[in-house]
Amino acid sequence: FQSSCGSCWAVGAVEAMTDRICIASKGNQKVTISADDLLSCCDECGFGCDGRDPYAAWSYWVSNGIVTGSNYTSKSGCKPYPYPPCEHHIPEHHYKKCPKDIYPTNTCEYKCQDGYSISYNSDKHYGASVYAVAQDVASIQKEIMTNGPVEVAFDVYEDFEHYSSGIYKHTTGDYLGGHAVKMLGWGTENGTDYWICANSWNSDWGENGFFRILRGVDECEIESGVVAGEPK
Repeated sequence: FQSSCGSCWAVGAVEAMTDRICIASKGNQKVTISADDLLSCCDECGFGCDGRDPYAAWSYWVSNGIVTGSNYTSKSGCKPYPYPPCEHHIPEHHYKKCPKDIYPTNTCEYKCQDGYSISYNSDKHYGASVYAVAQDVASIQKEIMTNGPVEVAFDVYEDFEHYSSGIYKHTTGDYLGGHAVKMLGWGTENGTDYWICANSWNSDWGENGFFRILRGVDECEIESGVVAGEPK
């Protein structure tokens, strides 16, 4: 859960990396990659909590490696997520509403949290490759089927913030900026093709934290910014 931090580029990346490590190891390596390590230590990724391009995150995984972590509440791994969960664009339910001001990005620390038994450098997991996936449905489907979830960047409009269920298609509202999420599958409902994506706005938003979006027409440019990589 990204909280009041524009860390979607990091959260979407580490969620896909975490799944890909598990898939590549045939389920033998079950680790959670740290969004905070990527967010705070990747200088070339740019702006921390003020957002950035996902491709740089995957490149950093290859060149520098990323340690383990967890969400804010579980506090496990080398570097857990530092920001508390909050409600995005919906009334208060399980959490308080997200503050209007973005949290400052954490200072990079090359060490694990107190009490964690593995050293920072020993805890790192590396990517072997990073690549952009071709901008067509079949290529994206093949990539997900072969190697696991991918990270996608897309355009967000006002109506997306208020999505609650169904297959999203932009119809109303102003452009708000870019967003990045994990894409993990696809389907068809009543003749309408869709992608399945995991958002980082808590499980109270959308379909238990997930959303479906129109597939095959580059809706909100979601098929134009697909990034992935393979673990070492």
